[in-house]
Amino acid sequence: MKLTVRPLKQKDAGRGLAAIDRSSMSELGLENGDYILIEGNGEDRAVARVWPGYPEDEGRGVIRIDGRIRQEAGVGIDDRVTVEKADVKQASSVSVALPQNLRIRGDIGPLVRDKLSGQAVTEGQTVPFSLSFGPMASSGQSVPLKIASTSPKGTVVITDSTEIQISETPAEQISAGGGAGQEGIPNVTYEDIGGLDSELDQVREMIELPMRHPELFQQLGIEPPKGVLLHGPPGTGKTLMAKAVANEIDAHFQTISGPEIMSKYYGESEEKLREVFEEAEENAPAIVFVDELDSIAAKREDAGGDVERRVVAQLLSLMDGLEERGRVTVIAATNRVDAIDPALRRGGRFDREIEIGVPDKDGRTEILQVHTRGMPLSDSVDLDQYAENTHGFVGADLESLTKEAAMNALRRIRPELDLEQEEIDAEVLERLRVTEKDFKEALKGITPSALREVFVEVPNVTWNDVGGLMQTKDRLQETIQWPLDYPEVFQAMDMEAAKGVLMYGPPGTGKTLLAKAVANEAQSNFISIKGPELLNKYVGESEKGVREVFEKARSNAPTVIFFDEIDSIATERGSGQMDSGVGERVVSQLLTELDGLEELEDVVVIATTNRPDLIDTALLRPGRLDRHIHVPVPDEEARKKIFEVHTRDKPLAEGIDLEWLASETEGYVGADIEAVCREASMAATREFIETVDPEDIGEAVGNVRVSEAHFEQALEEVPPSVTQETRERYEEIESQFQSSEPQPKEEQVGRTFQ
Repeated sequence: MKLTVRPLKQKDAGRGLAAIDRSSMSELGLENGDYILIEGNGEDRAVARVWPGYPEDEGRGVIRIDGRIRQEAGVGIDDRVTVEKADVKQASSVSVALPQNLRIRGDIGPLVRDKLSGQAVTEGQTVPFSLSFGPMASSGQSVPLKIASTSPKGTVVITDSTEIQISETPAEQISAGGGAGQEGIPNVTYEDIGGLDSELDQVREMIELPMRHPELFQQLGIEPPKGVLLHGPPGTGKTLMAKAVANEIDAHFQTISGPEIMSKYYGESEEKLREVFEEAEENAPAIVFVDELDSIAAKREDAGGDVERRVVAQLLSLMDGLEERGRVTVIAATNRVDAIDPALRRGGRFDREIEIGVPDKDGRTEILQVHTRGMPLSDSVDLDQYAENTHGFVGADLESLTKEAAMNALRRIRPELDLEQEEIDAEVLERLRVTEKDFKEALKGITPSALREVFVEVPNVTWNDVGGLMQTKDRLQETIQWPLDYPEVFQAMDMEAAKGVLMYGPPGTGKTLLAKAVANEAQSNFISIKGPELLNKYVGESEKGVREVFEKARSNAPTVIFFDEIDSIATERGSGQMDSGVGERVVSQLLTELDGLEELEDVVVIATTNRPDLIDTALLRPGRLDRHIHVPVPDEEARKKIFEVHTRDKPLAEGIDLEWLASETEGYVGADIEAVCREASMAATREFIETVDPEDIGEAVGNVRVSEAHFEQALEEVPPSVTQETRERYEEIESQFQSSEPQPKEEQVGRTFQ
């Protein structure tokens, strides 16, 4: 039967499987676990084990195989292959050769047999074998085992009864069969790339079609595309994608690393560029890959020296000059797309620009599957859960996460290793497992690379740590958590999430604490900005700071941006303060970021202030900071709740009445109550240390109690910080807020002025 080749899903790669839809399986008389022979157009052929296809392939005549089997069969994606049932004998014994730099003591045979059980192998074939250990063990990387000999001869399948022998000859000295990467072609396949399916399709359409079927373009009477520019944050997989494409289409692959071609001698840099393109033309079809394009093709008007300008000019003429380039495609990668000379970014040079962005949850799941493919994971590890909790992580960060988890597993067994010996015990290898705990530990030490400069560890504060303020909590949940947790409801109601929240109230009422709790509960990235740190003495730098914060937040959504003390940078414009106008420009920048032409997707701004009367009114209108939440001085019930939070873990004496404490603390805010509890504990500690002998302290410490007398003492020490006058001032500000904003009645109910 003739079937069309498609790539295998990431999680199934590397297991020697071929996924065929059920109707084709029944036509061929195949069952799960049978073996098939896959034959391309040439002499090459491969054997694979049959697996039921994915639901979306039903009835489409598709066979999904991974890069290794495609290479063995000498076929590419979209090629037609002949598939027939194969009569594969069971192997009585197989001899495998290990790479020279892998030294293991003891019998590794059972480990090899377990990993390769069910796979069909042929003499001379290279089989990727994952040890997750030793000098070659980084996550997702395999040790290349060579099959030295098989008994019986031909293609055989390894079973639980197969005897595995380790050959004395190292793998490097055995003649190659299929599966090894050819010289000059990187050994990366499409299955090694996760979360970039649509981008990969675009790149393949641009590069594979013209190289494989130039006649299509001749028939249409058009020139095939000449160049692809991949751009996006660092670590998203731009270079990896170029390698995979070069590997899959069997093209000659030339790399230009920007700074390498620069030379101090006049004309030499351009000559090196010409040489690369000449070599590519001689070996056509070829791909020229320019990594970090911005380093050699920056805007000519900004270029400091004459050499840089000449290199850009040379690149322009090579890409679109008088001479025909033939079947040479240029792929370039950069993470600073705006720094590139605009002449390169037109049709005929880089015809298509493809953004390789930060992966979403499904993309992160695929990337984690790629990097844990060869890992001995324990059953408790749930990759979906880690994909859920790694907002803003790019592929390189997720690779670091899996690597660090594997290193944690290694640290656990390290005491058992004898590092003085040259070889490692095979038994220890068999016991290696990467557990849930290893992943949790690894996650603590890795921050998303795109957020590194502004990343703040999500605070470990929950709603339970906030006493009282029930109405305020509910409003924050509605504004911030609901749009992230229930986007489908907002879509059905044709409603946009609020852009921002302004929390105002007297000092110490818990505004910053609420922001911390909401960032933790929303499980989103958290960028904290203390107002004054944005201001800079150079013209334009302060606004640039605001711009960068919002840019980072957008590319790492969902993100909460928290402005503490926003009154310090967003005062009323035109107030005539002597700051050379920087404050006014920062406010204007904030306004355009919050409600400009660029949409804020999944980015919420929380701002706090205890001087709402100073803030520019344009910031407070709907569409910007449109939820105004008054965080009031707590009433008696709220004060009792706050006392409960702060005395939760304290050794209180019996009979302490928190209701009495709440009634005695009229005018106290959350910060005052915390100070009262701390002072009472200090009084109890002082009394204990002064009355007990130093030798007996260790034994008697369990008897310390904080009594009512200690709280009375603390109340005398800590006065309330909010006076009646302060309270009246905030009530006055609130009434000014309401009267200065004429709005429909429903809108007034929706805004939380208490």
